[in-house]
Amino acid sequence: MIEKKSLVDKGAEPERAILVGLITPQQDETRSAEYLAELAFLADTAGAQAVKTFTQRLDYPNPRTFVGKGKLEEIKNFIEEDGDIAMAIFDDDLTTKQVLNIERELGIKILDRTNLILDIFAKRAQTAAAKTQVELAQYQYLLPRLTRMWTHLERQRGGIGMRGPGETQIETDRRIILDKISRLKEELRAIDRQKAVQRKNRGKLTRVALVGYTNVGKSTLMNLLSKSDVFAENKLFATLDTTVRKVVIDNLPFLLTDTVGFIRKLPTHLVDSFKSTLDEVREADILVHVVDISHPNFEEQIEVVDRTLREVCNGADKPMLLVFNKIDAFTCKPKDEDDLTPKERCNISLEELKESWMAKMNDNCVFISAKKAANIDELKERLYAMAREIHLSRFPYNDLLYQNYDGM
Repeated sequence: MIEKKSLVDKGAEPERAILVGLITPQQDETRSAEYLAELAFLADTAGAQAVKTFTQRLDYPNPRTFVGKGKLEEIKNFIEEDGDIAMAIFDDDLTTKQVLNIERELGIKILDRTNLILDIFAKRAQTAAAKTQVELAQYQYLLPRLTRMWTHLERQRGGIGMRGPGETQIETDRRIILDKISRLKEELRAIDRQKAVQRKNRGKLTRVALVGYTNVGKSTLMNLLSKSDVFAENKLFATLDTTVRKVVIDNLPFLLTDTVGFIRKLPTHLVDSFKSTLDEVREADILVHVVDISHPNFEEQIEVVDRTLREVCNGADKPMLLVFNKIDAFTCKPKDEDDLTPKERCNISLEELKESWMAKMNDNCVFISAKKAANIDELKERLYAMAREIHLSRFPYNDLLYQNYDGM
């Protein structure tokens, strides 16, 4: 992996950070606040402490400094007065020019959202496959930013005659990185071939993939259904490596896969790097879309996942079960009877949400708490019915065997 110090030090004391975002015609104040709250969670996952948030209303990012001159001056004054701010994290990708100008003005470490996500991925990667995927994404991120991140990479490459006449240092570094990207892609192709063989060896068993936004409880649900011990915690991207477990509901076996969570503004090259993980989604027979119903903007998270799935699965129409998790954490503030203003998300009860989403999904959804194991029997019934239909299409001679299990 890239030999550099982590962007966020993992010491005992978290690095103090400020967050910076924009309010634009495409991103109103409410949505900007939501994105920055998520950025704060990302920072916490990486090991940083977000102490203050700065926002500015602009039609588009300033091409030189992302925010305007006055806002940058305000940020600089806060950093100087605090005296202990280690970094500024921006909610959108920054150009090399922007990073250089902002660093020059603020005098601290500058990160953008992609930078931060890559750092978390590097920290989370455990298997050789995940580490290779993250390393590839890091180099792809680094390549267009060499004018800022000049690292004398020629020291990592030996041999006589490898440097051409008149070649500048940055050209050498670019060539070295391109070579590394090419090598890593070949390693991932080998990993993809190996995983394809593994999937083929699983036979014709029905495949069910857990998908969803990051930190919605997929791994907790995986542990509950498969009685396994997949790592799960209240952090973003707790799971990077694909985990496959055999699950049996009554007499029906199927394979259950836990996949990496999606997120807003997930870098394209990062999605590309995790192709082998996403192949499990492409080849699944059934998708179980897990949603955190306690999240104030869960509907937007559903849209993010649906959009990513359309890209990943090339628009394939797969059977899907929508699982609303964390009903134990759901909160609602009832409206006064004389309040005639339209209802907002915080005023809608769980029962109202159930009715609306069951109507949208033709009852093909279920409301559970994986943490409290609430309504899990209903979830198993839905999974059993969907998996059985696919199983019997492949093994029709088993029809008589399952007739006694219709009522679970």
